[in-house]
Amino acid sequence: MKQIKSVDNFNEVIQSEKPVIIKFFADWCPDCKRMDMFIGDVKEEFSGYEWYEVNSDEVDGLAEKYEVMGIPSILIFKNGEKLAHQHSAHTKSPESVSEFLQQQLG
Repeated sequence: MKQIKSVDNFNEVIQSEKPVIIKFFADWCPDCKRMDMFIGDVKEEFSGYEWYEVNSDEVDGLAEKYEVMGIPSILIFKNGEKLAHQHSAHTKSPESVSEFLQQQLG
């Protein structure tokens, strides 16, 4: 998963004409570490898409701007617009993340 290290980098990534998947996380977050244990299989299932991650503690302002109230959260962007957002309460299993992506991306 590619790291986004700045707001400028983030803004560049979300301009993609093809949907991009972005995970918001933090190093101190136990649910984020749990997600890291299964996200590889989900990434494989949706390998036709670019995957990125943003450490909410390192890139200021993005979580607030895109209403990321809990982490980990999965957001989908295309052409600079947020298309979908799976909040932290629903990202606790590979099935829930995969189902979300299937619904949003087909």
